[in-house]
Amino acid sequence: MVSSNAPILITGASQRVGLHCAQRLLEEGQPVIVSYRTLRPGVEQLRAAGAVALQADFSSEAGILAFIGELRQHTASLRAIVHNASEWLAETPGDEAEVFTRMFSIHMLAPYLINLHGAELLQRSPQADIVHISDDVTRKGSSKHIAYCASKAGLESLTLSFAARLAPQVKVNGIAPALVMFQPGDDADYRARTLAKSALGIEPGPEVVYQSLRYLLDTPYVTGTTLTVNGGRHLK
Repeated sequence: MVSSNAPILITGASQRVGLHCAQRLLEEGQPVIVSYRTLRPGVEQLRAAGAVALQADFSSEAGILAFIGELRQHTASLRAIVHNASEWLAETPGDEAEVFTRMFSIHMLAPYLINLHGAELLQRSPQADIVHISDDVTRKGSSKHIAYCASKAGLESLTLSFAARLAPQVKVNGIAPALVMFQPGDDADYRARTLAKSALGIEPGPEVVYQSLRYLLDTPYVTGTTLTVNGGRHLK
């Protein structure tokens, strides 16, 4: 891809997949703006590489709108918006409504409002994309993370709706990965059980998500599609 002067916004890019995608784009000469909830070493790495990093709290409407206002102060156009910001919370007795509201705000309300308010910025770029990072868990549901799964499924619905609304100026697609990288504290038993869930049986790392993102940014003829990146979990 030929890099654009208009930046790509990646939300939730302080660590793991978001950080990796931001770093890869910067390596290609693409300007990047990232959001982060918690200041981590990755944020300083991105700033040192030339990214603009904006603190944001997507757990409330006020926090989302404040971020949109700050974003507009930093750029008049966007090449793409990549909605990667996420939180993985399970319901526990007594806090179900709080968890659901938080999951809805981060995974649906934030992308919804940022897309609506950011459409004008995207339409000022000759090429423009929105990419929603969903989760393969939406394929079959989750008994322990109901709110998380439901809100990620809602995000996939937003992909369809915004693809229809913003065509042909803006392509809107999604990526639904299964686990692509373990946490440092994951033990050997958990790793073995998790790897056994997919046909390919590997921990691929975050590059597979970047490759999917790169494809969606580069292809001119795909919109309203969510790419499944799960190593063949649906075959097991």
